Amino acid sequence: MSPARWFAVAPAVVVVLIALIGPDIPAASATAAAAGPFQPADPARPLGTDVLGRDVLARVLAGGRTLVLQAGAATLIGSAVGLAVGVWAGTTSRTSLAGVVMRLVDAVAAIPAIIVLLLLAAGFPGNDLVVMGVIAAVSIPFSVRVLRERAAALAATDYARDAAARGESRWRRVRDDILPGLTPTALTEAGVRFVAATQLAATAGFLGLGAGAPAANWGRLVRENSTGMMSNPAPVIVPAVLLVVLAVGVTVALDRAAETRVGGLGPAGAAP
Repeated sequence: MSPARWFAVAPAVVVVLIALIGPDIPAASATAAAAGPFQPADPARPLGTDVLGRDVLARVLAGGRTLVLQAGAATLIGSAVGLAVGVWAGTTSRTSLAGVVMRLVDAVAAIPAIIVLLLLAAGFPGNDLVVMGVIAAVSIPFSVRVLRERAAALAATDYARDAAARGESRWRRVRDDILPGLTPTALTEAGVRFVAATQLAATAGFLGLGAGAPAANWGRLVRENSTGMMSNPAPVIVPAVLLVVLAVGVTVALDRAAETRVGGLGPAGAAP
């Protein structure tokens, strides 16, 4: 990756590191009051205090791990299931069954994600794994739809038809003729899914789903401290900026990876 691309991705890498190792960094208590509510930044508290007088820096450091892990795991699960079902639906000869499966996928996709999140997560209060599972489940239909269309287009190409005419197995045709051309689409789609997963994970925190207070969560920080924006905006602005940088940076990284995999070849269309 070129220095310019590293520079574009570096902020997201920093955010991920903050999220993953932040809870282990020695800092002030993320749950105990340190001073009065919404105190501005000072040498002892670089980001000031929140609505309950807790150290904002400590809460930011403690509040990202669960959210990033939820979004990352949901993206991996959703993309894997979407890839498997999408490739099957786009290449199978059982078109009637594939049509039924796609109608079921469309029906699930028609349900607003936030409603599913509220219903299931509220039924299992305080469970971060349930929130992650819901985020993965609501992302699957869109992955299936996108990857199915691309897989069907690749299956209709001349080289894929020639492989079928030669009597090659379906698995070998998928491996050699479908997956290489599908990789750029899958990577780009995963980037879009990660952004959506991050938004849903932050929304879950904002709504108080998953682990409850006083556990820190970047989404919950925005909700808890919105009333004190005029006194100390840091508890709202800092987690919001971290979420934006994370989403944009991961999308850029996956887009760059997709560019180098077009058709399974290098950027110039030559074999690596």
